[in-house]
Amino acid sequence: MSPRTSPRLPAARRRRQLLDVALDVFATRGFDGTSMAELAEAAGITKPVLYQHFSSKRELYLELLEDVGRQLQEAVGKATAGAARPHDQVEAGFRAYFAFVNEHRSAFQLLFLGSSRHDLEFADAVERVEESMADAIAPLIEAGIDGRHRRQLAHALVGMAEVTGRRAMADPTFAGSLDDLALHLAELAWAGLRGIRPEAG
Repeated sequence: MSPRTSPRLPAARRRRQLLDVALDVFATRGFDGTSMAELAEAAGITKPVLYQHFSSKRELYLELLEDVGRQLQEAVGKATAGAARPHDQVEAGFRAYFAFVNEHRSAFQLLFLGSSRHDLEFADAVERVEESMADAIAPLIEAGIDGRHRRQLAHALVGMAEVTGRRAMADPTFAGSLDDLALHLAELAWAGLRGIRPEAG
């Protein structure tokens, strides 16, 4: 039985729709447990139409990782840009991160859980997301230290948020309110950043 086809869409809108549909399917079934036929059926299109946009399931998954990583980075970047003081930037960044976890659980699961952690190519794509986030955070650290040190600290902040987010996803009783969790991590991070000694010139 052929799938019910959805209306014809412009190429860009169709591609966006396919990414959105694939996100939910991959998050539920994983990469190995999902077929292109199932993705096409979920999107209400035929397999040939799906292959017009993505040459393989792997290409689709990799683009999806980049897409959700960009959304996460944009959410955190927008929040920190709107904060006036360094302390407010730290708090706003963690709030935005955990708001993303709460509102886009499938996206966070795709990035940091399941298939993305067990496939080298997918893990490399996730690492690029982490690198980009650290690159964006490093310039915000005002501590009188050199660029290499700033990037180390930026990676530590990204890792803190990621690991805690994964733990919260795995065990909902661990986090309670994700907003409270964001505030607790912000307090911890701010106390640590405030304790950094400026490097000798």
